[in-house]
Amino acid sequence: MNKIHFSADLFRFLDDLRRDNRREWFEANRARYERYAREPMLAFIADFAPRLKQISPRFIADPRPSGGSMFRIYRDVRFSADKKPYKTHVAARFAHVMGRDAHAPGFYIHLEPGSVFFGAGIWHPDAATLGKIRDSIVTHPARWKRVKNDSQFQKHWTLEGDTLSRPPRGYDPKHPLIEDLKRKDFTAFSNLGEAEACSARFLDQFTAACSAAAPLMQFLTKALDLQF
Repeated sequence: MNKIHFSADLFRFLDDLRRDNRREWFEANRARYERYAREPMLAFIADFAPRLKQISPRFIADPRPSGGSMFRIYRDVRFSADKKPYKTHVAARFAHVMGRDAHAPGFYIHLEPGSVFFGAGIWHPDAATLGKIRDSIVTHPARWKRVKNDSQFQKHWTLEGDTLSRPPRGYDPKHPLIEDLKRKDFTAFSNLGEAEACSARFLDQFTAACSAAAPLMQFLTKALDLQF
């Protein structure tokens, strides 16, 4: 029988936190955070781990409470004009074992009032990484088109992200895949609702979406000389 990981209490907690984003409020409501956000997400990560291993053994689902797949609730406010101390969402990232920073390929899950979504791909890669992906598209155009046009991929995902307004330097402006070569992000997103997040089918939905994104992730890892 499938487990329900998240409840409406999670979204109520996050909405209340958004309304009163202060340390005093958070400390008074820490038990709610532990019960409805942290513990359910860590359980979700642990339950997803064997499923992710079936998709690719080189992506990591780490349920440790610190330093694992779950993002911290605390915001980094050092360089931000917004000094609110807490994020108003709960999220986790399942990164490649050889590249665990935010700019390496990975799967992502995001839970926020009014914004529940899955993510896959690579966000804001540096220039060298971006060049490798673009070069791989030029070298293997048929393989890239198979990724984009795969019926299961299109069922679950939409390619989104920042793009250049002009063709990147060094690439043929008339290349048939120029719109993809203009991408600055190679990210796919799947939008859901709060009711789905609170369903016993949510883990199955995430697993199915990640499986459908496997061709994209395989393309990206190979372009970066990583194993899938």
